[in-house]
Amino acid sequence: MSKRLRTLGIVLIVFGLGLVTAAGVAFLKVQDGYDSLGAFSEKQNVQLTYNDDGQLVDRGTTEGAQAILTILTEDWKYPVVQSDFDPNDPLVNTATEYMYQMAAVGYHTLNSTQMVTLTEDVEFEGEVFLAGTYEVPVDGRYWTGFNRSHPLDGKAREQAWTGTVHGLFAELGVGTLTATTLQMGLALAGAFAALGLMGLLSGAGLVWASRGHILLAPTHREIQRELEIELPALAMTEA
Repeated sequence: MSKRLRTLGIVLIVFGLGLVTAAGVAFLKVQDGYDSLGAFSEKQNVQLTYNDDGQLVDRGTTEGAQAILTILTEDWKYPVVQSDFDPNDPLVNTATEYMYQMAAVGYHTLNSTQMVTLTEDVEFEGEVFLAGTYEVPVDGRYWTGFNRSHPLDGKAREQAWTGTVHGLFAELGVGTLTATTLQMGLALAGAFAALGLMGLLSGAGLVWASRGHILLAPTHREIQRELEIELPALAMTEA
């Protein structure tokens, strides 16, 4: 029994060492990722704006920032981490900050008004649009919310949702995904480390316990055998 416990303990120790080593390697890789993301963010130098009270503002108002957060939390259902908004570190380099910046681009696009100019009269579905300049509100419409065949809507869509806007969405989305993946990697490294330490402690405990003598209660057959030996000897002594 002692040998079996010792063997099991050694297996647990080896298993624990393997997990701790894997956790260390994963942690180093995650740190490399954070360093790369930080360098990328510093090169871009995109920063959020805060007022003197440390409140997040957009174009000088806290109401603008709150409207952007409303899109982020209510329309896009993103779980905002408030601690990521740090007035002492305005650089956009966390998942929440990347998503906020994406929401800022979306907010100003969705609430913009496009000036569409027709160089000639255009007829569409029985309605004639005379040559001239028209104000076309985006009115909260995304790329798919426009009628691209409409002479005004089609041009307004191209002017509002430009390649630059789509590119910013894509770039900020990559930043968000990278930051989130690094957070998950850090959490997994911590989980591996915890399991490894549990394996080390359990294995060491089994090895230590196996070094002592283990007393087992005698079975019924062993007791009967002892009685068969001792009773005749006791009878001869009394005689």
